[in-house]
Amino acid sequence: MEGSATVAAFVGAGAGVGAARTGESLVCAGKKWRRGTGLYVAQASGGAPKVRMVATGPQRTSVDKEVGTEAVTKLGKVEALKLESHHLRYPLVDEMSNEEVFITENAMQVMKFHGSYQQDNRELRRPGQPKHWQFMLRLKMPAGEFPRQMYQMLDDLSDDYGNHTLRATTRCAFQMHGVLKGNMKTVLGKIMNAGGSTMGACGDISRNVVATPAPFATAPYTYVREYAKYIAEILAPQTGAFAEIWLDGEKAASVEYWKKDIDMNEVQKIIKKDNKRGVVIKNNEEPIYGDRYLPRKFKVGITVPGDNSIDIYTQDIGLVVICNAAGELQGFNVTVGGGMGRTHGKENTFARTGDHLGFVRKDKVFDLIKAIVATQRDHGNREHRPNARMKYLVDKLGIDEFRKLVESYYGASISRWRSLPTWKYEDFMGWHEQGDGKWFMGLFVENGRIKNEGSFQLKRALRYLMDELDINMVVSPNQNIILKDIEQKHKGMVVQVLKDHGVPMPDEYSRNRVTAMACPAFPLCGLAVTEAERHFPSVVDRVDNLLDKMGLKRTNIIMRMTGCPNGCVRPYMAEIGFVGSGPLMYQLWLGGTPGATQLAFPYMEKVKDAAIESVLEPVFACFAQNRKRNEPFGTFCARYGKEALEAFAASYTPGAISKRVLKKVAMDEETHAKLVKAAETRKTTVKALLDDLITSNL
Repeated sequence: MEGSATVAAFVGAGAGVGAARTGESLVCAGKKWRRGTGLYVAQASGGAPKVRMVATGPQRTSVDKEVGTEAVTKLGKVEALKLESHHLRYPLVDEMSNEEVFITENAMQVMKFHGSYQQDNRELRRPGQPKHWQFMLRLKMPAGEFPRQMYQMLDDLSDDYGNHTLRATTRCAFQMHGVLKGNMKTVLGKIMNAGGSTMGACGDISRNVVATPAPFATAPYTYVREYAKYIAEILAPQTGAFAEIWLDGEKAASVEYWKKDIDMNEVQKIIKKDNKRGVVIKNNEEPIYGDRYLPRKFKVGITVPGDNSIDIYTQDIGLVVICNAAGELQGFNVTVGGGMGRTHGKENTFARTGDHLGFVRKDKVFDLIKAIVATQRDHGNREHRPNARMKYLVDKLGIDEFRKLVESYYGASISRWRSLPTWKYEDFMGWHEQGDGKWFMGLFVENGRIKNEGSFQLKRALRYLMDELDINMVVSPNQNIILKDIEQKHKGMVVQVLKDHGVPMPDEYSRNRVTAMACPAFPLCGLAVTEAERHFPSVVDRVDNLLDKMGLKRTNIIMRMTGCPNGCVRPYMAEIGFVGSGPLMYQLWLGGTPGATQLAFPYMEKVKDAAIESVLEPVFACFAQNRKRNEPFGTFCARYGKEALEAFAASYTPGAISKRVLKKVAMDEETHAKLVKAAETRKTTVKALLDDLITSNL
């Protein structure tokens, strides 16, 4: 910083605070200032900029745009750490080179931006013994696409340096657990040199851009993938810290694979394009983010009309491709302000569904996205981290005032939202034609865990297919896998390989198992207060058994479970959400819809695991008695309401409604013959066929 005329570090909407490492100095207003243990603060009040030193500790500068003055106020710890990190370098670069098997909390805050969390396996803890420190790596995978060569490499890394599993996430990416600190540089170096990356997978920046996973060759789906990659790069951190720390400052041997599909020169032009309205920060390593990045994580998703596989209303920014009848891209509908995270007992934290911001033409979409990000950057809550997500800003202002604020950065009015078809949950299980002569197969991966366990050898099966066939992969927002680019002649082989490795097809599970999701939780997640991934399959089975007992066997219910209230698998959008609130105890949420268009409501605060059936039985009984024709369970709960459900449960006698099997039902021979033939065609039993017909039509 020696020789600087001013401190040009961006804070809020203008220059104000500069951070140099201990021992460095800068010159400002003719004076030389040496870095000790504090921050340099530039104050401008109409004359030459002045620099003064402020004590270490949380500080923030707030900018008054009207008069151009700056004042120093208290800043949260994480905000100060980001500012002093010198664009995500310190103290991480120093701590990764020491002999400790862990990094400090300060370094961990910076490490998140590099795509990793430090974790402790709490099941291995012993009194008086050190914690079992390890790291989880999360990859950046725009639109969830993952080439076969990358999967082969990641599979090897998980065995050589990880815990022998991979985890598909709800943001269309892979996680790898169990990497020791001493192996981090090797693992990250291999990923980067192979054309992958973890940067931007975590931290207070735009996370992995999710998209509908279906690899259809039609124009709308093609636009989804293209724009997801552009947005991922436009909102990618520009700092050189990643290469400096993990590749010793050298360029990666291979460019990230998704960059080959877009024009990176155009990306740089878009990033630097300045409309003179405060969106772009001049003379900064981070033109969009500035020195402190965003107040909190930021999530973007993109899909086509009607396909809500991405849970669009949970995104900070949701985009919907709008094409004309000829399949030509016209622009995008835009939602803003969604988010799931909350804290038990803190009513000022809450899950929220996004609002309709409006429509933007295709040639203006990147300008609008930058304007929205700048709005959150400058006006998001940096003083109270639990309220720092953009959803709180949208909620505080209201969508109309928020729109006006965005327009002040954007420089134009935002057009009205265009009408769309009804949203539908999609998971694309089973076989589908891509539209280019090839096929894709949606494969159910329970809670996203790719592993070999007993006779279930999914990890080995996927590796065999990637080695033997020229196919690629997509990770879905529902923790599943799509195998794509499969030749017609290889379909039978794919099925046989999976069968030989003990991997069931999606239709061999109950539908409720296939649509269920759980977060990793115990034993590695430091935020978890109870089980989720390891426990949820048995809970879903128990719920299925209860439904069967009550004559509701064919009732499809979207269920999700988390080990804490942060909402990683979007439990507040589920028809039944189990949110960890203590050891084997869950807050029960009801009333989300199958199309994921509205929030559930908290039905009961603390439900012990052993009491799940007794709590749900009266709710199911009420549903059986009072639902409308073809009304989904979650829609019924939302319509009937919490108070009415509680009143019904209070007067309900356990076991009052159960399945009754009649010994004989009169039926003529012709009808019976038709049923037998239909059952044979569908490869099911007459009883199962009748159950299905009755449940879906009554």
